[in-house]
Amino acid sequence: MSDRNSIVSDYFEKILNTIDVGVHFIDQEGNTVFYNDKMAEIDGLDREQVLGKNILHLYPSLTQETSTLEKVLQTGQQLPAHIQTYFNVTGKRIMTINSTYPLYDNGQLIGALEVAKDITSIVQLHDQILDLRHQLYQAKQKENKHKGTARYEFSDLIGRSKAFQDALTLAKKTSRTVSPVMICGPTGTGKELFAQSIHNAGARRNRPFVAQNCAAVPADLLEGIMFGTARGAFTGAVDRAGLFEQASGGTLFLDELSSLDVYLQAKLLRVLQDGMVRRIGGTHEQQADVRIITAMNMDPAQALEEGLLRYDLFYRLSVVKIELPPLQQREADIPLLVNHFIEKLNPVFGLHIRNLSPDALRRLTAYSWPGNVRELGHAIESAYNMVEIDEETIEERHLPRGLLVDREAAAEVDSGSGNDRLPERMKQLEREAIALAFQKNGYNVSQTANELGMKRQALQYKLNRYGITKKP
Repeated sequence: MSDRNSIVSDYFEKILNTIDVGVHFIDQEGNTVFYNDKMAEIDGLDREQVLGKNILHLYPSLTQETSTLEKVLQTGQQLPAHIQTYFNVTGKRIMTINSTYPLYDNGQLIGALEVAKDITSIVQLHDQILDLRHQLYQAKQKENKHKGTARYEFSDLIGRSKAFQDALTLAKKTSRTVSPVMICGPTGTGKELFAQSIHNAGARRNRPFVAQNCAAVPADLLEGIMFGTARGAFTGAVDRAGLFEQASGGTLFLDELSSLDVYLQAKLLRVLQDGMVRRIGGTHEQQADVRIITAMNMDPAQALEEGLLRYDLFYRLSVVKIELPPLQQREADIPLLVNHFIEKLNPVFGLHIRNLSPDALRRLTAYSWPGNVRELGHAIESAYNMVEIDEETIEERHLPRGLLVDREAAAEVDSGSGNDRLPERMKQLEREAIALAFQKNGYNVSQTANELGMKRQALQYKLNRYGITKKP
């Protein structure tokens, strides 16, 4: 049995030494028991230097309060997705995203295990981008030029369907005020285009338009980006203007608001209530003269129900709420959008496409477009890669294969026409099962996903693909 255990142990050690994340295991005393090759690469150390050594001796910049491994040993509680900055024994500055877990044997805490992903180079690149943005901000301040940075205007927004025109009319009205606006709609419906158009049609058109995707940056980094930093606030911190300062006098657009950390939501709410912002580590506040426009690709009611969005912040930011319809509900707009993409892509590809064939247009209008206008644009660009240089019409054969069977096949199954192939029948049965479960669970996505045994993201994709919405 001992030989078998040894073989298994060697086998797992080989696996842990081939994965692309660092693994560090310490015992109750804080001494290193296991340390894989990737962790050694991240730290710039040799495994022999680390094995058997105490964690605080290896990383002099860490203490029992700042070390995630030590903290887990003290509390017995896991610390998922925590950003840590430290210096190793050679003086190298390292930044990682760590997930740290307590290890128990028969209820007794025997150590802690940490899985680390090196983000040092990513953060350095990110800091360079922030520095360039800050330099641009300072240059504009010195030159006293406040030319707006938003490119799109209402004339760029294409569509004549009633749902789209209703959203457009409301957006134009909001451009006359400075009230907060929340734009809701599935991915790819043009939320930032609407935000830029509102900015460019208002009194702040010649002031900055600053956009930030809340899901693109970890919360620990986003706090400094949003509110700015003061020199000495933390290791490596420099004086840097945050988004509120950069957008001063203009518009701050926060995309994917439901992804914003709840702690940052509280800080954002405080700024909105007081109208003042303070840099991290700073000692003085300054006026936050910024119009806020936010966007979400999920139903706010769902975000509130699942605790992803604070109620008080939602009420503060949704003074005006604009709902953008999915492309599936804008069938009449597809030819207009296609013509727009043709005019845009002809000079890029050096082609002379004039139109779509009737069969190609029929395919486009039959598809459900889960990726909405963005997906339509990609589909037309894909077709441009398929046409011959002397062709002037996009044919059905030029379109991406994924568009060729969708709503039309389901319709054939409904009517009993067509050849009743198994894939089409299965697709229709799946749609009916999801729609029934969705209704049964009061249109709650999470509860429906649990009942169907699906991941929530997968269910959301199916709902969009099949055009299943809440009961009016």
